[in-house]
Formats: sequence, structure tokens, C-alpha cells
Amino acid sequence: MILKNLIYITYQTFPANTANSLQTISNIKYIKKKGVNVKLIFPLRESESTDQIDEINKHYGENIHFEAHGTKHNYPFGKFKFQKRFFYIVSHFMWSKNISIKMVKNYIPGDCFFTRSDWVFYFLSKRNVPVIFECHQYTKLRKYIMSLGLKSSESKVIFLNENLKIDYEKKYRLNSNYSILHNGVDEELFQNTKKNKNQIIFVGKLTRFGKSRNIDFLIRAFSKLDNSYKFKIIGATKEEVQFYKNIFNKLNLSDRIEILEYMNHKKVIKYICESEIGILINSSDNQHSTRYTSPLKYFEYLYGDVKVVAANFTSHKNLPFSQNISFFDTDDENSFINSIVNTKSISNLNQLDKELISLAKRSEKIIGLFGN
Repeated sequence: MILKNLIYITYQTFPANTANSLQTISNIKYIKKKGVNVKLIFPLRESESTDQIDEINKHYGENIHFEAHGTKHNYPFGKFKFQKRFFYIVSHFMWSKNISIKMVKNYIPGDCFFTRSDWVFYFLSKRNVPVIFECHQYTKLRKYIMSLGLKSSESKVIFLNENLKIDYEKKYRLNSNYSILHNGVDEELFQNTKKNKNQIIFVGKLTRFGKSRNIDFLIRAFSKLDNSYKFKIIGATKEEVQFYKNIFNKLNLSDRIEILEYMNHKKVIKYICESEIGILINSSDNQHSTRYTSPLKYFEYLYGDVKVVAANFTSHKNLPFSQNISFFDTDDENSFINSIVNTKSISNLNQLDKELISLAKRSEKIIGLFGN
């Protein structure tokens, strides 16, 4: 089957200052480049949510022509400050069921579905229409939902890394109805840029799942590096910028550390390309971080010839080209300092086959899955 029409259904909302929403938009961009018509369907569950293409493109710094349809979100998630997790699950289930019923009712043979929602995957699989679920996280509930969805011969799963696939398969046997695809890079955003010697960069939100990404540790450890190193943190909120600027002043680090708010992707890539060292760090309390994550910024660091320093997590060790990563032990300042110094021995980044981590290659593989 040649993929012509892809309906991308997700419980995410747009635009948003999140890596996962950026990943969705970037994947749509490159699937479109392969000649596929794409329609994005999502809930308008935030006050800033919109399906106006001009607004979405402006937020992400893009110029993609695709169809977007935001649906009303008359569900409890987002309306109460208590029991957020419970209301998320209930609302996600209800929205997924209703939108899937509508999609199947209007289904035209040849249409294919792609989703990051396990419930959408389940409800579409019950109707035996072609659907791929991209799995980014592991939960016992998701594991069960996926097992039901995969009873359909038309249903397939993309795992973001090998660990997700292994932990899923401990109970449910997989045949050829899956693929392992790490994140990919939008190569159009990269340019040859002069490196700022000893410039370190961290890109991303300062919290994940409501917990700190251990930024305070980074600052403490960085303060013990010699003065030749500079540090940029990109992705903070206005409140976080002010909070950390006050800390930098107290620690006499204002001339060495710069913290910036969220900015569009093109600007972020420029800062990445200017840097020499990029950091991957997260809280060690979360299984997603330690075992399942496949950070988009890691692949962008590689594509920008940035040397990578990463927390010693299983997820990081299983990343492509991880032999080039300089690892450090969590909460060990001396280990972090040594990992920075050890990047001096990394010299072969320009020899990596960067096409393998491109969104162009990733989109080809996604399209190919529908044809298998």
C-alpha cells in the first residue's frame, strides 16, 4: 500500500512549549515532504490552544501546509487543580473514544492513522483500520491496552528505544508488527557555525513530570569548573529566569552562566551549533528518564557536532552512537567535572553518518511501516 493520506490523532495540544509537541510538528513536516497529505486532530484543552495553521507555524518557526482540526474539549482534565492524574486518564479515554468513533464513521479506504495516544490506538484497532501507535513511555495500563490493540493485523507500534520494546515483550510476544525508531533531527535548521570554545549548553524545560531536572546540581558542579567555561541554559520560564539570575548573582556566576526563556526551534539550533558541549540530565527518580527516554536534543547535539555529557542512565547508554558520550554519575560533582574534561578526547563527531538520525530517514521508515 502506498501511503497517501495520514490522519495524525493525538491528545497533545498545540501550540505548546514542549519537546513532544515539537516532535509531532517536525514529523508531520517531513512526512509531508514525502508527498503524503496530513491532517492533525487534537483537543483544544488549553486557553492558548488553536488549530490556526498560521499561529502554529509562527510558534514553531515553520511554514508547513497541512490540515489541522482542533476539537472541543468538554472533559474534566484542566478544569480542576486536584486529582490531575485521574482526570487526565478519564478525559483522555473519553476524548479518544469519541474522536475514534467519528473517524471510523467517516473512514475512507486508503486513509491511515498515526497516534501517540494508546486509547486512540485501541479504539481504532477494534475497528481494524490501519493505525500506528508511537510509544514514548511505559506504564502497566498502556502495556495492557497495546496488547489488545495489536490483536488487529492492521495495527503496529513504534517504540522510541530498545528498552521500551524489551519491557513490553516480557509479557506480550511481538511479531513483525513493531519498529524501533529513535527521535530524528530537522537537518534544514542546521548551518556551519563557528564554535565558542568551552561553551556548555543545556536545552529543555527545567522540570519534567513536576520534578526538577537536577539543574541545581548542574549549577553547583559548573561553579567548580575553571573560568574558561561558559554555560547557557535555554528553556526556562520567566519566573525561573529571575529566580536563577538571583542565584547566579549570589554565587558570582553572572558572567559565566546565561539563562534564557523558551524560544522557537530555529533559534535554539543556532545556540546548539555555537556550543562545544551539550548536557543530558534528568531526575533519577523517574523511570522514563532513566530507562526509556530518547531525547530530541541529543540528536540535535550530534548533528551540530556538539560533544555530549550525560547522566549515567541506561536510557542514555542505549542511544545511537553512545560510545561518543562522556558519562557522569548522578549527583557526583567530581564525576561531572571529569566528564566535561574528558570531552577533549572526543574528536570523531564529524565522521558520524548523520543521515541515520535525520527526520527525512525517520519519515521514510514510518511511511514504510504502513506498506508492510
